[in-house]
Amino acid sequence: MKHLPSVVKVEMADLDGEKENLANFLHSQFGLNSSITPEGLKLNMEDVSTYALARRVTKFVYRKNLNSTHWVTVENNVVKINRFKHENKAKKNKHPTTPSIIRHGW
Repeated sequence: MKHLPSVVKVEMADLDGEKENLANFLHSQFGLNSSITPEGLKLNMEDVSTYALARRVTKFVYRKNLNSTHWVTVENNVVKINRFKHENKAKKNKHPTTPSIIRHGW
């Protein structure tokens, strides 16, 4: 039988400033204790399942109004907060017209 890791991780690479806020949110709202790591947070798996943690992290993302730029995924025992990759599209002129060359003499 394979030994399951007893730690659930939250990876939030581009949200360094929000690590402590997420830790405080999880502690105050759900009573979950976590430790801050360079990648994000670590939580004890006995306290919360991976999918329950993902729902709570998603709630945090929505409360901070980060849902237009970030989304939450689950891979094995890791909950990741990813950033949307917005492609900058060149704006097309819907009605391309050349400037008029007719001179108006009024």
